[in-house]
Amino acid sequence: MPSATSLLVRLTPGWDVDSAAARVAALGHTAGREASPGQVRTVEIPVTYDGPDLDDVAGATGLSPAEVVQRHSASLYTAAFAGFAPGFVYLEGLDPALVLPRRADPRTRVPSGAVAIAAAYSAVYPRESPGGWHLLGRTDAVLFDVTAEAPALIQPGDQVRFVPLGPAVSSGGEQG
Repeated sequence: MPSATSLLVRLTPGWDVDSAAARVAALGHTAGREASPGQVRTVEIPVTYDGPDLDDVAGATGLSPAEVVQRHSASLYTAAFAGFAPGFVYLEGLDPALVLPRRADPRTRVPSGAVAIAAAYSAVYPRESPGGWHLLGRTDAVLFDVTAEAPALIQPGDQVRFVPLGPAVSSGGEQG
């Protein structure tokens, strides 16, 4: 099970730990992320960029809200790993100009479908939950549906593109 900086490996009884560690190390850090041409899915997420942190992100980065939207939506992201909640996938590929630490004051409620950034990642909150990421916008895409054949819309290894729905709208207020 991969995460941002570690890998959980569960061994069946009888496996030699040193031998297993050597086999994992031989894989390299990108193992499992490389796919043959035609096997990588691209998932497009329609986004209304009107999040409550859009103006704050613009101010912190020295960009206008429209430039934040342009930079966020211009990137092609790679789904690195899933965690936090079912359907929450950490997306690598954020424009370096948008890299910011998590919010100093996390929210007790982030709405389902919130499109967010924190550190070097972007993500979509699949359901309402607490959170400390900067909210740039929202989507109606269903990120996790337990009744679907593939419950998670985005799978590790997928490419993700955020597609703006209309021009950026300054937030001027707080959601949740």
